[in-house]
Amino acid sequence: MIQHRVNDCSNASPRLDIQQAWWTMVGLGDGQREWTFEEKFEKIAEAGFTGIVGFVPEPAEAERWRRKLDEYRFGFGALAFPRKREDLRKVLHQAKHFGAQYINAQVMDSFVIGDEAIALLNGLIDEAAAAQMPFFAETHRGRVTQDLHRTVEYVNAIPDLRLTIDLSHYVVAGELADGSAQAEPFFDDLLRRTSAIHARVSNGQQIQVDIGPNGEHPMVPHFMRWWENGVRYWLQEALPGDVLPVLPELGPPSYGITSDNYAANRLELSDRWQQALLFKRLILDVWQRAQR
Repeated sequence: MIQHRVNDCSNASPRLDIQQAWWTMVGLGDGQREWTFEEKFEKIAEAGFTGIVGFVPEPAEAERWRRKLDEYRFGFGALAFPRKREDLRKVLHQAKHFGAQYINAQVMDSFVIGDEAIALLNGLIDEAAAAQMPFFAETHRGRVTQDLHRTVEYVNAIPDLRLTIDLSHYVVAGELADGSAQAEPFFDDLLRRTSAIHARVSNGQQIQVDIGPNGEHPMVPHFMRWWENGVRYWLQEALPGDVLPVLPELGPPSYGITSDNYAANRLELSDRWQQALLFKRLILDVWQRAQR
């Protein structure tokens, strides 16, 4: 059976799960050293996140990961980069054994187009359904979902295609510096398939920008409106026990802009951790507004 949403098998009202991308934690620390594995978990928990998204740990690390996830009662979303059904089958086996909630897939690659891409996506959906694992394709450049137009075509062709929404990729690819009105109906088609959201803001020239200490960047209202629409669509279909994973996904360099990409001691121009905490606040605001 195809699972369009994460569900915790309870009778609870549909809920938000604000997770943290493990990728975002790369290089973060106190200014003198990077936080340890344990310190990163502590920071994520102290900040009020309720889960982590990352690769399924290798067998040698799985017990340590599971112990920490259980200690903090974190959910876990598993990353996958499949080129074919067999690639996903392997990750599904690992993810099920580890206890992952869902698969977040960046489907490879941008040169797979048209009917070939549709066949690949259908095959991946079938593979995940056989494993009874929710499967969400991320809207991402350099992947099957390379651009806005082709991704809308795939959504229209595949009724069961569910998405992890990250519209920053289409804002930067389309240079949508003002949240172009022409893109709105295309975005709406994708947002109707929301099953998870990755929160990042692009200014139409850079994929990831600092949005200011309180979200003053002029693109923030556009992204918050899109996220809210996605949450509203998700809530319209949500059933008891359904869970919506939403996370700030702020990458380290070269996603994180630095003072000099070629210098050995390059410095990021943004405090990535503080920005992640701000995005968490914005996500909560979006959730509350969507419920109203």
